[in-house]
Amino acid sequence: MENYKSDNEIKLIALDMDGTLLNDEHEISEANRQAISEVQEKGIHVVLSTGRSLRKCEKHADSLALSSYLVTVNGSEIWDDKRGLVERNLLKTESIQWMLELTDKHKIRFWAINTNRNWFDEMPEDIHAEEWLKFGFNIKDVPTRDKILKELEARGEFELSNSTPTNIEVNPVGINKAKGLALVCERLGIHMKNVMAVGDSLNDLAMIEEAGLGIAMGNAQEMVKQAASWVTTTNNEDGVAVAIRKWVL
Repeated sequence: MENYKSDNEIKLIALDMDGTLLNDEHEISEANRQAISEVQEKGIHVVLSTGRSLRKCEKHADSLALSSYLVTVNGSEIWDDKRGLVERNLLKTESIQWMLELTDKHKIRFWAINTNRNWFDEMPEDIHAEEWLKFGFNIKDVPTRDKILKELEARGEFELSNSTPTNIEVNPVGINKAKGLALVCERLGIHMKNVMAVGDSLNDLAMIEEAGLGIAMGNAQEMVKQAASWVTTTNNEDGVAVAIRKWVL
């Protein structure tokens, strides 16, 4: 691992946001800002690769003066450097209806993201009139969560992950952050072996596995740490800056 720098030059850094770039106060530390600024000065692309929608991440991208692509909603939407839509991958409205019925049946909390806004424990009057990007379940009870997961898996039409250990995130099958990054790399003429991906949750697993250098946060879920090439410090200890300084700067 220590020879990584000389073997594979990093040309793109993909950063998850919650639990990774952002600390527990949902802020970007000064150390992270400085490291990102320095790598951008070297011509390295910095891409936010997040479960958040564009609306919920673009202020952070602007505050970092990011000039590259954004992979949002776990890869359901890809945006270019001018915030033009490159690709959009939708869930079927029938699937949204079925998942809503599941939340009702099990009395569990949920959220959903369509192309207009984020919804929390409520939905528009006509869900079939909307375009849906992601659905999420908040389930603290482990047996209930396992049961829902099995029901979701049985349908065979979903990409299932999480952004915290107590939730389930649902995207269209085959859609994840790694696929989004692969498209970005293709457009930039970069190989995935020249990508450093940093994250903490199961929705980061695919990009951590497929990037040339996969970095898990110190606060990452155990499965993510096991899949990573290296584990940095936590999101409250400037883990992104630590990783950038070790492997890129």
